[in-house]
Amino acid sequence: MDPSRIVEEFPAPSFRGAQRRALEDIRAAFEAGNDVVLVRAPTGSGKSLLARAVAGCARRAGAAAPTEPVGAYYTTPQVSQLDDVAGDDLLEDLSVIRGKSNYDCILPGETDTPVDRAPCARERGFDCPVEHRCPYFSDRAIASSRPVAAMTLAYFMRTAGSDVFGTRDVVVVDEAHGLAEWAEMYATIELSPSTVPVWDACEPPDVADLSDVEGYTERLTTVCERRQTELRSKAELSPAEVGERDRLAELVRELEWFLEDLRDSDSPTTWVADRRETGAVTVKPLDPARYLHHTVWDRGRRFALLSATILDKAAFCRGAGLDPDDVALVDVPHTFPVEHRPLYDVTQGKMTYERREETLPAVARTVVRLMARHDDEKGLIHAHSYDIADRLRDLLGEFGVGGRVRGHDSETRDAALAGWKRSDDPDVFVSVKMEEALDLEGDRCRWQVLCKAPYPNTNDSRVARRLEDGAWGWYYRTALRTVIQACGRVVRAPDDHGATYLADSSLLDLFERARGDTPDWFAAQVDRMERPALPSFETAVDVAGGSADGRERGGRRSRSRSRSRSRSSRSDGIDDADDLDDHPLSDVWGDG
Repeated sequence: MDPSRIVEEFPAPSFRGAQRRALEDIRAAFEAGNDVVLVRAPTGSGKSLLARAVAGCARRAGAAAPTEPVGAYYTTPQVSQLDDVAGDDLLEDLSVIRGKSNYDCILPGETDTPVDRAPCARERGFDCPVEHRCPYFSDRAIASSRPVAAMTLAYFMRTAGSDVFGTRDVVVVDEAHGLAEWAEMYATIELSPSTVPVWDACEPPDVADLSDVEGYTERLTTVCERRQTELRSKAELSPAEVGERDRLAELVRELEWFLEDLRDSDSPTTWVADRRETGAVTVKPLDPARYLHHTVWDRGRRFALLSATILDKAAFCRGAGLDPDDVALVDVPHTFPVEHRPLYDVTQGKMTYERREETLPAVARTVVRLMARHDDEKGLIHAHSYDIADRLRDLLGEFGVGGRVRGHDSETRDAALAGWKRSDDPDVFVSVKMEEALDLEGDRCRWQVLCKAPYPNTNDSRVARRLEDGAWGWYYRTALRTVIQACGRVVRAPDDHGATYLADSSLLDLFERARGDTPDWFAAQVDRMERPALPSFETAVDVAGGSADGRERGGRRSRSRSRSRSRSSRSDGIDDADDLDDHPLSDVWGDG
């Protein structure tokens, strides 16, 4: 790696904000001998451009011995982030590769067949006459030979040990704050009728502890391998059998990895297991440092990890299997004016599982009032869960403003989001799990609402185990990290502006509990937070598109901006929040 090239490798024609200073600090950190550099850069600061500059410093083929790794990987856990990279003209030299299921076969009669179900996957010894033009294998060949290959973190981890994507000189991980959690998720083994093709032949026993799981996984591995042998004996497979074959191969690898790690007395990984009422078993790792070494740290010589929300360096390093003393941290200052990214307190009470039924109608009424305040601007609702999203949309419909409200389910997520982003109407999009990697610059969105404090679910055995071990700092940091990420969705440039409204009083409690881990630039937003003056609900229903008795108006209302937009003083227009409950788990017990 040659860090001295970092400024010339920056792909934009000019620098914005603190980008030039950030590049110089990153260069100094690598030149000081650090193999891993954390870059803590606020949302909207151009992390992808910084990432490209770092990747451009990788050793080049002509300057390396045959045994030395060259080139770089760019990887991100977010599919939408990779989509943005693929569509950015400034990043056109990043060669993007995706999984086989994202490409269609080009053979006649197979153009609607994903490559992972095409004849080359179904028929033994199939000689494809157009393999040289296959979109997947073409992209893979290009990405494997170009200086910078870009892929999702899932694909990057899955190709560990691959001859095609071997060790490179530099690895850049964008949105790296959740690296340990993503590794845990990828290393988790789901054993259920939908994930185990031989379920009927090998159902799990009652699971009392890990010894029960160990014995079951041994038996399951044997049954899977027997079925693999049967499938391999066939000259041609149906599409369904191809899927079964591939899933069996993946499952056997997962089971063998689990057994090897479980039996390794030197492994730092702790495993936990759950058995649900359906009979399904989930095996999960805690802090899978060994998994990360195999899938990430063994894939490069130098690493740059970028995120706005690496809140605690030492804690991040522990979770990722790194020694904090061997890792440098570069802090990039926030250059967006704090008055352009205001927080507003519109809390209506707690959104805990027990209190949600009484709080959510008040939240919905507040959303109607916000829709009136922003009657010609698009808005985003972070609903936290589909249960909350569905109930909120129902309430908004009952209040007569449903014509201005959009939403999605797990199947329509991407299409619904794309349609809302393309629209010029001032519609409100009720979203689930869109707090990260979503760029809503300018009039794409001017305001958003956080419905619920995003604490980890304590019904998850990993979360419960950590809290039993006293990891409350991790618990609060995880929630704060999500809040900060969400707040960055609507302010993407120094001259951009967008308001974030907090509807759950538990968010105020979170800010107090996690104050020590809060970046200064976000603490400034919290310190300026106030309760806004909003129109009454009755007035708001009419302005926002309906009437107080819930009947839809006959057409789109005129978009008058004559109402007051005073944002500088507290108002009795918002009810005072309920007193905060001091118990840290009051916000999460029983929440799915």
